Amino acid sequence: MADCLFCQIAAGDVPSDQVSQTARVLAFRDINPQAPTHVLVIPKDHYPDLAALASADPGLLAEVTSVADRVAGTEGLAGRGYRVVFNTGAESGQTVFHAHAHVLGGRPMSWPPG
Repeated sequence: MADCLFCQIAAGDVPSDQVSQTARVLAFRDINPQAPTHVLVIPKDHYPDLAALASADPGLLAEVTSVADRVAGTEGLAGRGYRVVFNTGAESGQTVFHAHAHVLGGRPMSWPPG
């Protein structure tokens, strides 16, 4: 989608601080981090949210979570603990309507978040 920020990042039209990628998934640092480590993991193809991705391509969703786990390992979070969050819909706080996982860590995480 031409007007989707994450589609533009996946296409290389908007710069990002890339952390990892596969043929179908891209991981890059969030420009407004909520933790010392805050990486976004997106499918390169456009799906508006987690529900759409899960119903259309469960294998791609599995790949997104696999890359999220790999990112946590390369960022030194695997032994310490980390959070993977998908916001789905405006009320959840989703602001970019392209499915994406947040990999958060590097500090103790409270619940509820915030």
